Amino acid sequence: MLSILRREAAAGCSDAVLLRERLRRSCAAATARLRGYATAAKEMTVREALNTALDEEMSADPRVFLMGEEISKGLLQKFGPERVVDTPITEAGFTGIGVGAAYYGLRPVVEFMTFNFAMQAIDHIINSAAKMNYMSAGNISVPIVFRGPNGAAAGVGAQHSQCYAAWYGSCPGLKVLAPYSSEDARGLLKAAIRDPDPVVFLENELIYGERFPVSAEALDSSFCLPIGKAKIEREGKDVTITAFSKMVGLSLEAAEILAKEGISAEVINLLSIRPLDRPTINASVRKTSRLVTVEEGFPQHGVGAEIGMSIIEDSFGYLDAPIERITGADVPMPYAANLERMALPQIEDIVRAAKRVCHRSVPMAATA
Repeated sequence: MLSILRREAAAGCSDAVLLRERLRRSCAAATARLRGYATAAKEMTVREALNTALDEEMSADPRVFLMGEEISKGLLQKFGPERVVDTPITEAGFTGIGVGAAYYGLRPVVEFMTFNFAMQAIDHIINSAAKMNYMSAGNISVPIVFRGPNGAAAGVGAQHSQCYAAWYGSCPGLKVLAPYSSEDARGLLKAAIRDPDPVVFLENELIYGERFPVSAEALDSSFCLPIGKAKIEREGKDVTITAFSKMVGLSLEAAEILAKEGISAEVINLLSIRPLDRPTINASVRKTSRLVTVEEGFPQHGVGAEIGMSIIEDSFGYLDAPIERITGADVPMPYAANLERMALPQIEDIVRAAKRVCHRSVPMAATA
């Protein structure tokens, strides 16, 4: 890694404008795909999708290297210890090294065992990475990806279960992505690695082993998804449901239940927390006139709160019912399995909220 850094520093780094143009060209064709991907060619787990994306980007660009905890399977054997650096549990140290390498033109992918541990490196992520392009008047780009599991796992307690989407989503200078399916993970990770700015890539440990259909198009090494574009996973006309990461799956299951009761739900997979695809969300709400936001993070200052305010600002006159937010409970995550379930959004919570905004059930206030 250090020898690559020396070579890149000596040769000079690619101009940021050229990097942005490369990203724009490689992702431009993907915009039209977001309403539904091409016919599935095979199935792939989310873990496999992430691993193949890393493999292909490292093969295509010698500046890409991995550093952190629990480095992805098989890549050390293929690329060697100079480009795959398995570190001790020293988040502040290896994150700072990664940011410094990005200053010099390399493209690090920093892997955390969990984003809860990234709290040890928050100064490097926010002050050293997110703000540097602005503070250098555009002279220093920071092409770095911070990735790892985000949100609740299972039975790991409050210090290992927090969702950081709203935290990082509030910070100018960062791009924040949260994939759901294998195709999401593959396309967005490639886009994140190619991007000239720091990207926080929020994965979910509980869906690493889930299998999803992957199109032939997505298996091409040039495939990527545009940052800042949401995907309509299911079209509907009665209520809009927004979600990201694991909550997309719950929302789709809720939509199936609602369909049996005559409620047509449109499910939007946000994909990008920052930038947020406000046009897609507003267009959907203007069609359905109702909104339910779903996330597993805390309710106060959450992603759903931001989405709701966007609708109030831009589409208030289209609403036929109050906006409903489904979130995690406003408590540290309990350790006991039964309490953990109560603290996280469930399918039935989404169904009840959708029924309320469609005036199919008694409002919560009436039953309090």
